[in-house]
Amino acid sequence: MKGCYCLIISMKKSEKLSIGNLHQDYNFKKGWYVYIGSAMNSLVPRIKRHLSDDKKMHWHIDYLLDNENSEIRDVLLNISDKKIECDLASIIAKDGEGIPKFGCSDCNCNSHLIYFKRKRDAVNSVRSAYDELNMEYYNFNYFKKNLR
Repeated sequence: MKGCYCLIISMKKSEKLSIGNLHQDYNFKKGWYVYIGSAMNSLVPRIKRHLSDDKKMHWHIDYLLDNENSEIRDVLLNISDKKIECDLASIIAKDGEGIPKFGCSDCNCNSHLIYFKRKRDAVNSVRSAYDELNMEYYNFNYFKKNLR
């Protein structure tokens, strides 16, 4: 199964974190982050991997999710052969604050991790981005019921 996904991540308190070779001691603010990713051959295993606590540090997002103060609180995803990851990131970034070069080492985007102060703003931005792209999307409950 192919598609793109947006992880809605809670950061319970501000903290400086090192993100692999990308950022050393980057100040992640308390609030909400949207991580935009794609899995063009393994959508379900990719999301399961992000939700798992037992994994090798590979992607930038792994370092953020490894922190005890961060937690995935929702997932919005689409099922499609069309890779819209960069389009989603570009639209969502208009509403929030991008973390420089995070999650986008394989494209020309500024960021695939966008900060929001409030959860409502993060989720609404993702929904609006999917709507703007005319792409049907599903939430975490759909994932848990139908895709696991």
